[in-house]
Amino acid sequence: MRPLLAALLLTFAISLPATAQVKTSTWNGFEKLDFTVAGRPCLLVKPQTTAEGAPWIWRTEFFGHEPQGDVALLKAGWHVAFMQVSNMYGAPASLELMEQFHQHLVSAYKLNSRAVLEGFSRGGLYAVNFAAAHPDQTAALYLDAPVLDLRSWPGGKGKGKGDANCWKQALAIYELTEETAPAFQGNPLDKAEALAKAGIPILAVCGDADDVVPYAENSALMKAKYDQAGGHMEVILKPGVNHHPHSLPDPTPIVEFLLKNWVRK
Repeated sequence: MRPLLAALLLTFAISLPATAQVKTSTWNGFEKLDFTVAGRPCLLVKPQTTAEGAPWIWRTEFFGHEPQGDVALLKAGWHVAFMQVSNMYGAPASLELMEQFHQHLVSAYKLNSRAVLEGFSRGGLYAVNFAAAHPDQTAALYLDAPVLDLRSWPGGKGKGKGDANCWKQALAIYELTEETAPAFQGNPLDKAEALAKAGIPILAVCGDADDVVPYAENSALMKAKYDQAGGHMEVILKPGVNHHPHSLPDPTPIVEFLLKNWVRK
């Protein structure tokens, strides 16, 4: 009987989803959980005490970079989450993975069904595209020097530097070519009206001297489209600042915007 029981237990262990294998550590003084979903590295940082409603912010790229806003939200009782989907540029395949991650966090950790998506740089592609695909799962958007048009970055078709290797990757995953890319209508900028009508508030923090992801080609256009559609978008424009540094030395304006606007009316 014991060999049979041992075999059954072994079979059960092998069949467990990867998400059951959780490694615990600390990050900025808070408990950090590392696990996988759909074969992708994921993490969740837990506050000491969860705020009412179990709010959370989802960093879509570059976890840990300029973390002051995330740390402040942890202190306010928010969870901070991240899933590694790099080099997918917010394409539909990445959104499918993100949806699995969202479902897991809501189910396993009882987080709010609506997340604040935090898009730094190219992370803006993932944040806005996920919000457009799942407005009912989105509380708000915090975008920081965000890429909102692939042609601006990595394409470099405007005034920005671009990145030839990343542009090649983006074209491939979106099944585009140099000839078809100019007419592509699946950029985050193309989704501004739908997001505004869904009532999703946006905060953008940008440098007005950004020569990598130019403000005029990205967030300025989103702001104009959002205003025209009657949406709520605020911009913090940093004079003379390039693509870096991201965020703000004092993240209070970011935190206050999210605390005020994460509960959609």
